[in-house]
Amino acid sequence: MKNDITKNIHYISTKHVSWNGLTLTDAAAQQILHLKNKDPNILGLKVTIKKSGCAGFTYLMDKVISLDDNILMYEHNGAKLFVPLYAMPFIDGTELDYVREGLNHMFKFNNPQAQHSCGCGESFSI
Repeated sequence: MKNDITKNIHYISTKHVSWNGLTLTDAAAQQILHLKNKDPNILGLKVTIKKSGCAGFTYLMDKVISLDDNILMYEHNGAKLFVPLYAMPFIDGTELDYVREGLNHMFKFNNPQAQHSCGCGESFSI
């Protein structure tokens, strides 16, 4: 599987696409590791997007049990974040944080490309 990923990254790099990547804060990395400790089958989390909401796109997160082709991996302090290539143009440069707001705990996306977000914070546009 690793060779397939390398091959796909090489294919994209031959098209002169250069990604800034995604970063994880220490808090986000700790939360991913916490989830992984609860279920040893988890390799990390995957971030994707879909068209949704009043602003255009929303983030989706899911546990990764096995690797797919055409996926990039970012790692911080042993925590792994996976991103499908199709999502990179929309979330490249994003910082993933894990925050507490009152009684709520959640992953928060700090996307420098997001120009607008809806009032409830569920969707964004670029």
